[in-house]
Amino acid sequence: MSNAPSEAAETASLSGAGAGGYRVLARKYRPQSFADLIGQDAMVQTLSNAFETGRIPQAWMLTGVRGVGKTTTARILARALNYEVPGEAAAPTIQMEKLGVHCAAIMASEHLDVIEMDAASHTGIDDIRELTDAARYMPASARYKVYIIDEVHMLSKAAFNGLLKTLEEPPAHLKFIFATTEIRKVPVTILSRCQRFDLKRVSIETLMAHLKMIVKKEGVSAEEGALAAIARASEGSVRDALSLLDQAIAFGSEKVTAEGVQQMLGLADFGRVVDLFEDVMAGRIAVALERLESLHNDGADPVLVLNDLATFTHRVTRFKLEPHLANSPAFSEIEKTRGTAMAEKLSLRALARAWQIVLKGIKEVETAPRPLPAADMVLVRLAHAADMPTPDELLRKLGEGGQGPSGNAPAPAVPTPPAPAPVSHLPAPVPEPALPVVLPSEAKAKAGPPKLESFQDVVALAREKRDMKLVVALERCVRPGAFEHRKIELTLLETAPPDLVSDLSKALLAWTGAHWMIVVSNAGDAPTLYEQRLDREAAMRAQAAEDELVRAVLEKFPGSEIVAVEPVGQPEEATGDDLADGGETDEEMDDRGGEARYQ
Repeated sequence: MSNAPSEAAETASLSGAGAGGYRVLARKYRPQSFADLIGQDAMVQTLSNAFETGRIPQAWMLTGVRGVGKTTTARILARALNYEVPGEAAAPTIQMEKLGVHCAAIMASEHLDVIEMDAASHTGIDDIRELTDAARYMPASARYKVYIIDEVHMLSKAAFNGLLKTLEEPPAHLKFIFATTEIRKVPVTILSRCQRFDLKRVSIETLMAHLKMIVKKEGVSAEEGALAAIARASEGSVRDALSLLDQAIAFGSEKVTAEGVQQMLGLADFGRVVDLFEDVMAGRIAVALERLESLHNDGADPVLVLNDLATFTHRVTRFKLEPHLANSPAFSEIEKTRGTAMAEKLSLRALARAWQIVLKGIKEVETAPRPLPAADMVLVRLAHAADMPTPDELLRKLGEGGQGPSGNAPAPAVPTPPAPAPVSHLPAPVPEPALPVVLPSEAKAKAGPPKLESFQDVVALAREKRDMKLVVALERCVRPGAFEHRKIELTLLETAPPDLVSDLSKALLAWTGAHWMIVVSNAGDAPTLYEQRLDREAAMRAQAAEDELVRAVLEKFPGSEIVAVEPVGQPEEATGDDLADGGETDEEMDDRGGEARYQ
C-alpha cells in the first residue's frame, strides 16, 4: 500500500478543509501550485526561469484587479521559496508535485515564518518599525522568512519611507511579497526595489474551461450557456466567477441553467432592452416609450436601461467592424444573433451618433429629479437623430434639390443653383498681397543667403526657421513701414515684446550673415499683417454669403454662420495666429450659443 496521500487528501490538507463546515468554491479550489494558476502564463514562465537559474530577487510586487490571484500567488511563492521534502528537495523550486514540510501551513496562512499583513489595518510607521525589527531574526524552521503585505498601497508615506532601507538591503533570509490593486499609489521608490508582475484578467474561454472542471468535480449539472453568462459577468475575476457559480448552484438546486443564471444576475430583461434599441433606431418612438415604461414598472432603473442600451450599441458597432466576433463566447446568444442583424442594417454614422446621445443621456438621467421622464427625452432625441443626415449629405441633397432633414415634408423653397458644383462655384477670392509662405525646398538647397525684398519675406523666413514666437510678434505687434536693402522701418504697438527689435536684429544676422538696421518709428499707420488677414477673410466670407447654395444652407439652419472660406486648390496655410491661438476653443463655441458652423 502506498503511503503517498491521495489528491483529495492533499488538497484538503493544503486548503485546510475538512475540519469545519462547507467551504465556498473560491476557497476550496484556490490554486496550490503554479501549475494550478490559470491565465497568468507570462508570470509563471518568468518565475520558473528565475527559480531554475537561482536569480531570485528580494521582493516581488503583484498587481491586478480583484480576484485574479495576487494573494494566492504570494502564498505559492512563499511555498516555493520554502519547499522542502526530506531526501528529495532541499532548495527553492516551483516544481512542487508532493506535499512539502511547510506547504500545508503556508497555504493555510498558519506558518510562523510566513507573515501575512493587511496594510489596510496596519498603515502606520509603528507597524513597519515592528516588522523591520523582527526581520533581523532568522526564521524559526523554514528556509526564508517571508512577509506578504496585501493592499500595500494603503501604507502611509512615513511607513513607506521606513520600509525603504530594509527592502533595498534585506538580510539573506528575508523576502518580501507585495500585493495591490492600486499600483499607481505605490511610491516609485518602492517599485524600483521590486520585480513587478501585472496579473491579467482571465479570458472568458479560460474561465469557462475552469468552471467546467469545477462543476464536473462537484457533480453538478451545468449548461454551457449558463457558464458563459457567469464568465462574462465576472469580468475576468476568477474569484467573482466562483462566487457566482456557488450562488447559481444554490439557486438552481444543484442544477445550473442559463435561464436560472439570467434571473439570478438580473439579465432576463436584456432581450427587452434589445427590442427597445430596435424600436428607437427604427423611429418607433411611441412603442419605445411604452416599452421603457413597462421595464420601469417591472422594477428596472432607467439609468441601468440606458447603460444596457449603450452596451448593446457598442456590441453592434463591434459586430459591424469585426464580424468574426459573432463566434466568440464573450457575447451572449441574443447579442450575437440580433446584434449581427442590426449591424447589417445600421451605418457607422448612426451607431456613433447613438453612442454619443445615450452616453450623454446617462449623465442627464442620473442627475434628473425624475429619472423616467428624463430617460423618455433621451429616447426621443435618439429616435429623431437616428436618420438625421450629416452636413455633407445635407449639402448634397440641397444641391440636388432634395428634401430637408426630416424627409417627411418638402423643404422650404430655396433657390437652386443651375449646376451642383458646391465649392468651386464660390466666388473667386479677393486678390491679396503676398502671404508669408514657406520657402520651397528648391530654394533651400541653393547656396547663399536668402533674398529679402519685403517685410512679408522677413516673416516668411522666420516661419521657415520655426521661430514662431518671432512670427507671432511680427504679425500682430508691428505696423510695417519702409523696407530697403538691409534696413527695415516699423512701428511697434504697445503689445510688442520689449526685446523684439533686438531679437529680430540677431535673427536676421544669423539667417542672412549680414547686419540689418531696424528703425523704430511712431508715424506708421499701416495695418499689421494680422489685421490685413482678417480684412481679407471678412471679404471672402461676404462674397461666399452671396452664393446661392450657401444662402440656402444659412436659411435652412437659422443662426448658423460662415466661419471660413477655403478656395479650391488653395488649402489654408497655418499661420502664426493659428499656432498661437490653437483655433476656436470649446468654451468659445459654447459662448456663441452652440450655433451650427460650416466651413
